Amino acid sequence: MAGQIEMQTPTQPSMAKRIRVGIVGCGEVTQIMHWPSLYQLSGLFDVTALCEVSQSVLEVLGEYWNIKQLWTDHKQLVASNEVDAVLVATPNAFHAEVTLDAIAAGKHVLVEKPMCVTRREAEQIVAAQKSRQVVVQVGYMRRYAPAFLEGCDAVKQLKEIKFARVRDFLGSNSLIIEPTSRVVRDEQIPESVKRAAKIREDSLVDEALGGKSTPDIRRAYTLMLGLSSHDLSAMRELLGMPSRVLFAAQRGNGHYVAAAFDYGAFVCQFETGIDKIPRFDAHLEVYGIDRVVRIQYDTPYVRNSPIRLVVTEDNGRGGVNKIDSHTAWGDPFVAEWKSFYQNISSHKAPKTDPVDFVHDLELFAEMARLMH
Repeated sequence: MAGQIEMQTPTQPSMAKRIRVGIVGCGEVTQIMHWPSLYQLSGLFDVTALCEVSQSVLEVLGEYWNIKQLWTDHKQLVASNEVDAVLVATPNAFHAEVTLDAIAAGKHVLVEKPMCVTRREAEQIVAAQKSRQVVVQVGYMRRYAPAFLEGCDAVKQLKEIKFARVRDFLGSNSLIIEPTSRVVRDEQIPESVKRAAKIREDSLVDEALGGKSTPDIRRAYTLMLGLSSHDLSAMRELLGMPSRVLFAAQRGNGHYVAAAFDYGAFVCQFETGIDKIPRFDAHLEVYGIDRVVRIQYDTPYVRNSPIRLVVTEDNGRGGVNKIDSHTAWGDPFVAEWKSFYQNISSHKAPKTDPVDFVHDLELFAEMARLMH
């Protein structure tokens, strides 16, 4: 996994002033999470430009957020002299294109997960980042949460690991978003635009799967790119990269996935699915001989929801101690943006950089292969 390595100083505006951010993609993740996080960190960041395929959404948000540079073409945004860094929050199929164009323009990039869909795209981004020496950070905000970082330290203190589990079951995002947030949407986007985006995504998934897949496996791969990328990326930081995938299976038309990862001395069981219950049941759990460490996540769509660290252990007197800690107030998206700022100002590679993301694509590809 990529660590904190020194980078050459890029040709960028002085970090003595706020980093000017251009946002490409103004959907729900931008409106509910990223914009409030950047507003909270207004001493570090200044949003100076927006890009969105919907002209109506663009105009409404531009007025709400008092932003003058509004584009429907991302190439114009990344070329702007008023932008130092780009948030890529488009549909998945466009992540690589926008990221590559931003890098070529000499901009730093925070790209929402997944960084891309295919290994080819990932290799292009890795090469481009090395060439331009800008910061490219993948949006795995769960890995920046204080409870997760403390959980990683707690796992390191285990004498040995006997078993591990990664679980993520939740209801459709809309079940939580609709009662809690207002999202500006455009119900009049032409069908031709939607169709072109779907064709693009299908083509990339075909490429990723080698052209050999079923509709169920395609949906499972899309689930891995989206929800599961958070889980398996966090698993890798917590436990390291597994030596192999023991098994992987999908059911429920690709909406439920199970897998097991071989760590030599122990196995990590993975399970995920999406249903219609408005709740968020996600955790990583590591079992030692006399202690269990659990990192419990809540929905990201309600900002500042506590992420908890739970440690259960033998008390040495024939009983059990259980510490259920909410380690700090704050939102993981804010923590992620703070880290992005520090990486830019210190010229360091993020722990969630493009090379790190390639490991997730490797796991997804092997899981899809075993599903056949």
